[in-house]
Amino acid sequence: KTAKAYILYRDRRTRMREAKSELMDVVEDILSETSRENANVGNSPSAKMLQIASAASRSYYLSRMIPEELSRSHSEGDLHIHDLDFYGKTLTCLQIPLGELLENGFNNGHGYIRSPKRPASAAALACIILQSCQNDMHGGQSFAFFDRDMAKYAEQADEEQVFQAMEALIYNLNSMHSRAGAQVPFSSLNLGTDTSPGGRLVTKCLLEAHEKGLGRGETPIFPNIIFRLKKGVNFEPTDPNYDLFQLAIRVASKRLNPTFSFMDSSFNQSYGSEVAYMGCRTRVIADRHGEAVTERRGNLSFTTINLPRLAIKAHGELDTFYRGLDELLDLAARQLYHRYRIQARLKVRDMPFLMGQGLYLDSAGLKPDDMIAGAIKHGTLSIGFIGLAEALVALTGNHHGQSIDSYELGLEIVNYMKKRVDEYAEEYDLNYTLLATPAEGLSGRFIKMDRKLFGTIPGVTDKGYYTNSFHIPVAYDISIAKKIALEGAFHRYANAGHISYVELDAPPVHNPEAVEAIIRQMAESDMGYAGINFPIDECRSCGTSGLFDDACTSCGSEDIRRVRRITGYLSTVDRFNDGKAAELKDRKSHFI
Repeated sequence: KTAKAYILYRDRRTRMREAKSELMDVVEDILSETSRENANVGNSPSAKMLQIASAASRSYYLSRMIPEELSRSHSEGDLHIHDLDFYGKTLTCLQIPLGELLENGFNNGHGYIRSPKRPASAAALACIILQSCQNDMHGGQSFAFFDRDMAKYAEQADEEQVFQAMEALIYNLNSMHSRAGAQVPFSSLNLGTDTSPGGRLVTKCLLEAHEKGLGRGETPIFPNIIFRLKKGVNFEPTDPNYDLFQLAIRVASKRLNPTFSFMDSSFNQSYGSEVAYMGCRTRVIADRHGEAVTERRGNLSFTTINLPRLAIKAHGELDTFYRGLDELLDLAARQLYHRYRIQARLKVRDMPFLMGQGLYLDSAGLKPDDMIAGAIKHGTLSIGFIGLAEALVALTGNHHGQSIDSYELGLEIVNYMKKRVDEYAEEYDLNYTLLATPAEGLSGRFIKMDRKLFGTIPGVTDKGYYTNSFHIPVAYDISIAKKIALEGAFHRYANAGHISYVELDAPPVHNPEAVEAIIRQMAESDMGYAGINFPIDECRSCGTSGLFDDACTSCGSEDIRRVRRITGYLSTVDRFNDGKAAELKDRKSHFI
């Protein structure tokens, strides 16, 4: 007994000593060059301080708080605990009840803010609400019904006033570096289905302001705009908001945003127009502990499993693969529950705006020293997956774009994961969901570790990244219609969030009919959330927009701003990490 206790003690001391050494190495790297795990982080002194604090937090949680088996599974790359630096500090994201906050006023720290009367004031307060909520959480912030909630402030104003309010909102959301002093808020706005005069005007003016761009015509990075599509509201030519759908197509064809969510998909239809998405793809709707609503709820945390590694280790044996999958899913579920129990012990004072102002469901009336367990039971715990394509190559020799047998196996695997996650929801009596992971920093992390373990395997570990979730590999030649049809079937299983894209070789500004046809194909293929991708190059010297090789075709400047979609949001190429930069280089346009 004494010998065993001593061995365990020495092992713990070794882990702590190694963690300290690794931490110092990480700090040295950060001070020499800012990490690119998140393309929304800048290079400022605050950014470096944030990253050093993040590194220290990660080291602490892995060596001191998280059980060794779970900690090791993350460190060795079997799974990935997202936002590990915030493990015991806060929650991920929220669909904010904007209308209620504007109607009743709020206090974000230094006094009460009364209800606004004009669209400019309402838009300014909307930005402050996003900012305040962002500083209490580590993930994205969203308004589920932006058009509806802003409508009353637009009804008594003229169109120019509403346009200026929306333009100011876009400017603010691209310039308020208030997220830990290093990032602008990760903001998303859902709109498109409010048919009131005020709601329609808000949508129209926001889209037109987004189309106009920033001060020199630059493409706005934020907010993510999600245009809801629903038959009877805006999807058909006779629908009252069809003109706004046409405007959304025009703007998306120039600016990459908005993306489109489909309220009539088989898994969204029963909720009416209630479903809202985050720009990163997060979806929260069903609730074991209350009514199925989107607003005032969000994801608590998510963890992604390494599918390609499981497939490589299975050596083509499906029974072996599924046994490994079961073990890893169990591990992820236990880890999420461990984190949940820590989150549930947090107090209202730890999130003074989010919980103190009653934004989260069932948080109203809680006192500063009350624990938040009763509120966060409404949130979701998500198990994500990455690299289905590479896993299928390891198992069958082909990915799901190359072979119908591989495609059917891919559907079987994802369906199996969904069923297991549903079982965890029953077992833990919490909202466990399956996520098609929006891997950014993770896309390169897993594959580096697996290449070191297994060597270079053609079609699996022979590039700088694993393919996002269930997506067809970006370098594969495939038609738009086939990609949409193949990926559409996966959306229904990833109930925590999903997204699909088609890649075009240039902005389709002169072909809105083709864009509408693509969006309709997405709807017919039962997608829940989707968008179109294309390159945007902008000259910082003269403001010309186009496609440039090395220099602006108008003035010859080489100071080019290159905007691309990185995962669920936009960024400039110079901010991409190594994995996403490698993926970007491999992207091929999909043909008609």
